[in-house]
Amino acid sequence: MSSSFTIETITPDNYKDAMFSPDQLADFLHEHLDRFRDSRADIMKCLHYALGITEHRRGFVLAAAENSGSEEILGIVVVCETGMSGYVPENLLVYIAVDARTRGRGIGKQLMEKAVESARGDVALHVEPDNPAKRLYERIGFTNKYLEMRYKK
Repeated sequence: MSSSFTIETITPDNYKDAMFSPDQLADFLHEHLDRFRDSRADIMKCLHYALGITEHRRGFVLAAAENSGSEEILGIVVVCETGMSGYVPENLLVYIAVDARTRGRGIGKQLMEKAVESARGDVALHVEPDNPAKRLYERIGFTNKYLEMRYKK
């Protein structure tokens, strides 16, 4: 099956020249994360971290768009480097979202596969037990090693 979309890799080195601005990426994520949505401000913090905009952090964003050159985003993955290795995976996949109108075209799967391929080192992600995307993550090779616990102040 040939894909009718392309995936742009956006990094701290090229984000100023990317097809989509951090604001466009944040707007898309805020709209399409559905019930897993964070505030737009928190999404922007994550993008600034991944793209090294306000901190000396690194990561990358993958943005899928139609091959037709459309300025419309179809899906996004955001990966942040943790700066750790061994005891904690080197990368945290923070966000993945696909426009509901384009689901079923393999966009999410290709974004996930490219994220894993592009990341230097291991990749972790958090997923709710009832999230339907959990099956996709397992098919790609993610396993459930730990139960995450959080203490919120």
